Amino acid sequence: MQSLLEHRLLFCLCIDLSQEKPGDAKLFGRKLPIRSDWDEVKLSIMEELLRKKFHPSKPGFVEKLVRTSPREIIEGNTWGDTFWGVCNGKGENHLGKLLMKIRRELIER
Repeated sequence: MQSLLEHRLLFCLCIDLSQEKPGDAKLFGRKLPIRSDWDEVKLSIMEELLRKKFHPSKPGFVEKLVRTSPREIIEGNTWGDTFWGVCNGKGENHLGKLLMKIRRELIER
């Protein structure tokens, strides 16, 4: 059985070296063990990653996000993800809410 560190390394190599579609990394990730506290930490981890993506040191990303204001951001999907997004009119849209929170903070700076 592979260790968690070995799983993480394989996942990183898949993302860095694969010329396949992004969905391939998602499928690979589904085969890895999930951390026991994932439901408690997934929102804070996503927020941390989004803050890195939309950091002021990356003005291109920041500008694109700020230009969406004042519109509501909805992560629409057709694959049934009702936690991060909205599917068939139903969902919690946590990804959209996090993006709007970060956008608001960027505008207020």
